[in-house]
Amino acid sequence: MSNESVHDIQQIMAMLPHRYPFLLVDRVLEIESGVRIKAYKNITFNEPFFQGHFPGRPIMPGVLIMEALAQAGGLFVIKTLDLAKDDKLFLFTGIESAKFRRPVVPGDQLVLEAQVVRHKLNIWKMQGRASVDGETAAEGVFSAAIVDKGDK
Repeated sequence: MSNESVHDIQQIMAMLPHRYPFLLVDRVLEIESGVRIKAYKNITFNEPFFQGHFPGRPIMPGVLIMEALAQAGGLFVIKTLDLAKDDKLFLFTGIESAKFRRPVVPGDQLVLEAQVVRHKLNIWKMQGRASVDGETAAEGVFSAAIVDKGDK
């Protein structure tokens, strides 16, 4: 199991199908293949969701924090299994025990950490934690399935 470090936005875009405004990982800091990932998303006032959530008090929606964790998890699985972006999708199948601990606001750097809880066939279950300055912003257990792009 290799321990790989920094992946920049170009490398992330080569692995994930997401694009603006829904690509929610800016950089991968560490991947320990088969074990865990650490990445981040820089939160700026220019994020499109801040126009409506909330005018005068911009707060990143919790569901998008969970999506950012899932994308980090997807990057982890793609690197662990050495999958090609064009062949497979990593789709959410569930979220358990989601907790939101503090607001995420413009200027924050959201650190995304996920580790494997269980993996069987094409289903992955991970424990995720998103934090700002070491303080937990959100956490939860999420599961996802790897499917062929042609599957429905």
